[in-house]
Amino acid sequence: MRVILANPRGFCAGVRMAIDVVDQVLDLLPGETIYVYHEIVHNRHVVDRFKGRGVVFVEDVADVPEGQIVVFSAHGVSPAVRAAAKARNLTAIDATCPLVTKVHAEAIRYAKQGFQILLVGHKNHQEIVGTSGEAPEATQVVESPDDIPHLRIDDPDKLVYLTQTTLSTDDAGVIIDALKRAFPNIKAPPSEDICYATTNRQHAVRQIAPRCDLVLVVGSSNSSNSVRLTEIAQNVGTPGRRVDDASELDASWFEGVGTLMLTAGASAPEDLVAEICRWFVDRFGATLHIADVFEESVEFGLPVTLKRLMTEHDVDHKDRRVRVEPPTITAGEYGAAPVALTISTGDGAA
Repeated sequence: MRVILANPRGFCAGVRMAIDVVDQVLDLLPGETIYVYHEIVHNRHVVDRFKGRGVVFVEDVADVPEGQIVVFSAHGVSPAVRAAAKARNLTAIDATCPLVTKVHAEAIRYAKQGFQILLVGHKNHQEIVGTSGEAPEATQVVESPDDIPHLRIDDPDKLVYLTQTTLSTDDAGVIIDALKRAFPNIKAPPSEDICYATTNRQHAVRQIAPRCDLVLVVGSSNSSNSVRLTEIAQNVGTPGRRVDDASELDASWFEGVGTLMLTAGASAPEDLVAEICRWFVDRFGATLHIADVFEESVEFGLPVTLKRLMTEHDVDHKDRRVRVEPPTITAGEYGAAPVALTISTGDGAA
């Protein structure tokens, strides 16, 4: 069996930043209970590891004792949640991904300009809940083209669409095309809302999957971008499966599989990918091949709220940034000859 490891895969800069925020708050305040509103990122292992360090995850800020610290997850929150935190005198540390913050800012700006906002995404996803909360009276969520006839439109010339950052570009394209047919004058956001990491990981699947018998995606079931990767594989004609970790693997899935693509959603830790690589090498004598599709070198600054907390505790945050390096797994680590398989190269959306 050949296992083709896709680059890029796994953590994006926004996920890395959110995790780093919680890590640094824990280091700053040893012994204190840190609360996180919603799962910091949508990965069971990341959440469980923080729970093991005493972090408490809540779905309502009313569950955070007054005066305590609460970290907002990478998916963003609505103004109502921020107001509730302030009313409880909570110290709120904002770990929202800057690319999600960009969509929030667009929603605020267009609502102030009198536009109705058609928000393309999954209605119950935390990111959509937060974004729609910025301008609830002006926003309607569109999950599929079937929703379009039921929209309440005041002026078809004052419409704009925005999108969830973790959507499948295939699915988003279908909905956006349908919106444009229904409302020819609908305005597009000034730049793509679907984030660079989502786009790059999906493009890698489109490039590599047709050469493979099966695509295996590492990621949790509530990770929108991980689920979308399996759907992209199926869209290009290759079966796709998603697992949280190696314990969920079933050898019967791989009967007759000569070439397997292995990738990971943007919230999946690289050590889970490494465990799965070991499983394939041990079970099937697999050889690992590295497929470089895009090189990512995105970095974000620390959130202002975290910098403020660091200053209060006399910790220097000058020049600190969060950077995601490319995955470092090499085939030689797992007893197979290191072979580089370059599908294509480029800077991608990053």
